[in-house]
Amino acid sequence: MRLLLSNDDGILARGLECLERAARPLGDVWVVAPDREQSATSHSLTLHHPLRPVQLGEQRWQVDGTPTDCVMLAIEALLPERPDFVISGVNHGPNMGEDVLYSGTVAAAMEGLALGVPAIAVSFAGRVLRSDDHLLEDHIPTVTRVLDHLIKLSAFPEHTVLNVNIPAVPASEVKGVKLTRLGQRIFSDSIKKMKDPWGRDIVWIGGGTVTWSGGVDSDFRAVQDGYVSITPLHLDLTARDRLDDAARWWQTW
Repeated sequence: MRLLLSNDDGILARGLECLERAARPLGDVWVVAPDREQSATSHSLTLHHPLRPVQLGEQRWQVDGTPTDCVMLAIEALLPERPDFVISGVNHGPNMGEDVLYSGTVAAAMEGLALGVPAIAVSFAGRVLRSDDHLLEDHIPTVTRVLDHLIKLSAFPEHTVLNVNIPAVPASEVKGVKLTRLGQRIFSDSIKKMKDPWGRDIVWIGGGTVTWSGGVDSDFRAVQDGYVSITPLHLDLTARDRLDDAARWWQTW
């Protein structure tokens, strides 16, 4: 089993180190990750300058590009054979609800899917390198167990990325695993207006407060209740229930 690992927090990220340790018992691990943090880069490609992959070890590369760049280069140029799975993470923070639209972690997995490789994104719903740092390492066996189950499914879901979120509780307190829907996230006060050192107006995006909502089957609710959340995602953004409205929309054309 050949496993390609990537992330959006960078090649030196603690989450990637933990993912490597979790994945090594499961197969032949290759790592291709950004050379620096690329959070919130979504599914962006680097088109306006060349990329420079740097080999750090026998099966370990860093790339001066986005998570999507990393997975594309790995599959199309760096690995000797196509991987059996792309696994992205472990992200430093949750990727639930609308996060999946911005997340480089999810985008790396989506790029694997777009290139025909089954993919899994893994995130930790705590604050790595802060008060919850020890919990991430505590969850290495949790990640191994979840990945082992998913990659051995008799029929891994086609055209689907499995988006995994690990709750920020001790591994011994995880209540189980739930298959979930995306919840909803609302940012408040995330735009900060300030001055640069020359007195010119600037705006900083980030910070503020986040409010989550969702039903009992949502990713947010599952993680809040101490469960590992697994949400199936796909590339097809078609609102299929709206296709039935076509006759009404165009009946006067």
